[in-house]
Amino acid sequence: MRLGDLRPARGAKHKKKRRGCGPGSGHGKTSGRGHKGQRARSGGKVPAWFEGGQMPLQRRVPKRGFHNLFRVEHQVVNVRALGSFEADSEVGVEALLDHGLLRNLNAPVKLLGEGELNKPLRITVHACSKKAREIVEKAGGEVRLIG
Repeated sequence: MRLGDLRPARGAKHKKKRRGCGPGSGHGKTSGRGHKGQRARSGGKVPAWFEGGQMPLQRRVPKRGFHNLFRVEHQVVNVRALGSFEADSEVGVEALLDHGLLRNLNAPVKLLGEGELNKPLRITVHACSKKAREIVEKAGGEVRLIG
């Protein structure tokens, strides 16, 4: 085999459709546009959402509710889940991710006070509930907030 013998696999290459080049091309006369109508004309493009002048669906359906653009979605970690950490250890966002308590590093983390804690931990999170802070400090630990 030589370099000049190399060919693409069968069926990998297709001939370009030569539209409007006579009946022999198979795409002559109307060039695949059908007969008359808006789509057959030059510049006759219609947006995908256009419904022929009928009131569009997104305007017919009533709007409901409110979406707060400034809402911050926190990842929640309960005090109960911190039992797997050793006493007097630093518990940051990376440590929580390593223990499988978080899904990603980008969303902020909030500590909530469900459960018990009986070992002192130094916890660093983005937000913390009042009850969670009381539980951690009662166990001899501390909570520091990021940013």
